Amino acid sequence: MAPTWLSVTVELLGGRGQELWPCPGRIFAVGPAHTFTDLANAINSAFARWDLAHLSMFTLDDGRVVTAPEVGDDLIAGGPGPLSEALDIDSAKVHQTVKPGAEFQYTFDLGDDWTHRCVVAPEKIDPKETLGVSPRAPLPYWGWGDIPDQYGRRWSDDDGTGPVPARPHEAHPMLTGKWPGRQPVPELDLREVLVAIRSGDADRFLDAVSGRDIDDVLQQVGAGVPAALKARPQRAEQVAASIVERLRRRGDAGDSELAEDLLARLRGEPLPGRVASVDLEMLADAMEGDPSLSTGGYIDLETGMPYDDEMMDLVDRDELGIGEEDDLDPDRWIRYDCTGSREGWRDMADFAVRQRDPKVRDRLERAIEGRGAFRRFRDAVHEFDLNDQWHAFSNDRKIGRAREFLATEGIRVTGAPA
Repeated sequence: MAPTWLSVTVELLGGRGQELWPCPGRIFAVGPAHTFTDLANAINSAFARWDLAHLSMFTLDDGRVVTAPEVGDDLIAGGPGPLSEALDIDSAKVHQTVKPGAEFQYTFDLGDDWTHRCVVAPEKIDPKETLGVSPRAPLPYWGWGDIPDQYGRRWSDDDGTGPVPARPHEAHPMLTGKWPGRQPVPELDLREVLVAIRSGDADRFLDAVSGRDIDDVLQQVGAGVPAALKARPQRAEQVAASIVERLRRRGDAGDSELAEDLLARLRGEPLPGRVASVDLEMLADAMEGDPSLSTGGYIDLETGMPYDDEMMDLVDRDELGIGEEDDLDPDRWIRYDCTGSREGWRDMADFAVRQRDPKVRDRLERAIEGRGAFRRFRDAVHEFDLNDQWHAFSNDRKIGRAREFLATEGIRVTGAPA
């Protein structure tokens, strides 16, 4: 299709006695059938003119004016310059009146005189190529600059005399991602969720998590998604996609690995690496236990059970089908080291910071200072009846770290252990 539309650049030079610089501007696509009224309406809209009960006028480079007939008659009768005919703004076509390369003026509100410089581009355009559509009215497709209010008001009841209202101390919730505000939701029954996962009951699992706040237990809830996708794919897909997005947003240890695994399940793709059913909770407890009692141990990838070094000395090796430690099959057994409590202390600090009640937050933060931090923290958690919240929060963190460790060893955990 040949280019047939005009491209008109419109810049607001000023008004109400002020000159604007830099000049805000918009570029309009104007079709062959569009009148000057159509162009005026498009300019008014693009330049945020909300009170449209004002006269407006175009002035061409040959001195002619395009406006309402009654206004044109007054201008011709009393205006300076050569005698010229006023064009009717409602019927005069832009294409028939101005040509590529022409310059003309648009004035809105013949009192405040908001003056616009209009320049027609030398080359015509194809609207479908430029805008993707052929609009019924002139349409802006590019722009820049701040648009001043047509009456100079800076806030709703500005009369030009009072002081500028004080800025709020906090940004509006819409700017901080806290809008809309969180509505009260039924409390998540984590025990019910875990029972449903262990029993493989997809409907029970989906019922338990739907409409609940799961952001603190994503690792634990995520374990139930593979079975739910298999048993109830249509119902579980939206839950799985939501958990993937929440994991990516949260970004704790193990979250990216679990998100990858769940996304692969959604797409019907194989998981990266070797898949094993490891008891992540038992592994997390073993890895983050007291280093003075155990320095580490081994994970049996066939059963998913972790064995610390002391247990390895006591097990019946023949029953497990293993020889001496040096003969452990690397395809079945993976070594883990005890990391101690340093990550657990960070979990306590993070849990304390997230408390909204200043009294609770201060009490927990003071509890983790110095020696005996874990005991004092447990006492404070019990004092404020936060045992269930803390257990769910810390368990999820530990499970995530265990998942992350296995991923570094090329192992991906699928669902809950059998």
